[in-house]
Amino acid sequence: MDKSSVIGSVLGVICCVLVGWMASHGNWGMFYSEKGLIMVFGGTISVIFMALPMEKIKQVPGYVKRFLFHKSMPMTELVQLISRLSERARRDGILALESEMANVKDPFMAQGLKMAIDGVDPGNIEQLLRMEIVAMQDRHKAGKKFFDLIKLYAPGYGLVATLIGQVGMFGGLADADIGHLGHMLAVAVVATMYGTVLANAVAGPMGDKLSLRSSEEILNREMMLQSILSIQAGDNPRVTQSKVLAFVPAPQRAKLNLAA
Repeated sequence: MDKSSVIGSVLGVICCVLVGWMASHGNWGMFYSEKGLIMVFGGTISVIFMALPMEKIKQVPGYVKRFLFHKSMPMTELVQLISRLSERARRDGILALESEMANVKDPFMAQGLKMAIDGVDPGNIEQLLRMEIVAMQDRHKAGKKFFDLIKLYAPGYGLVATLIGQVGMFGGLADADIGHLGHMLAVAVVATMYGTVLANAVAGPMGDKLSLRSSEEILNREMMLQSILSIQAGDNPRVTQSKVLAFVPAPQRAKLNLAA
């Protein structure tokens, strides 16, 4: 479970509920508009179907799961694993890493190490693993695109619902009293609120988190790729570690170096 995602989600809900209660004094009905719900949520769903192919839409539960759960190997653990593998390969030969494969949980690194142990040409290993990275980037872009669509179009549909409500309100000015007009205006504005909350409190943060996680995973895989090539080349473990730490920001290098 990604703690920051859960904390942020819970805190956002608490803020919305608290401010809503303070504004309505417990009269939550003033925030309900079936017309706004139909227009904002129905319209946004229609945009998603128009913009994304069906196979990407079927992966939406996976996008939400990646927001809530982070499976990528922590950087400290990755550096420790690479250091251990490089030292074992330097001391006992690369074939000795076959007994270490049970400790390699990441499929990407396991695939690369198996090819290195089997004696596959380094150029072919790099080419195949980089193809894996490119394919992963494409999958992650689809998840980001899904939330970007909601962020972009939900407020627009909220505005459309508001304008439709205002047209209806203005069309009935001759016969309606001030109380009815106020109610109609409130219903119209609620639709804009739905779109704004959906875009800025839900889709925007989730899309940004997926983008950040994608960058972190790409960096981790690049570290794995360079470490596999270095181990196969028979580099000194310190050289392998230095290549890996080159991807780490300077303030974190000393800590990771000690952890390794």
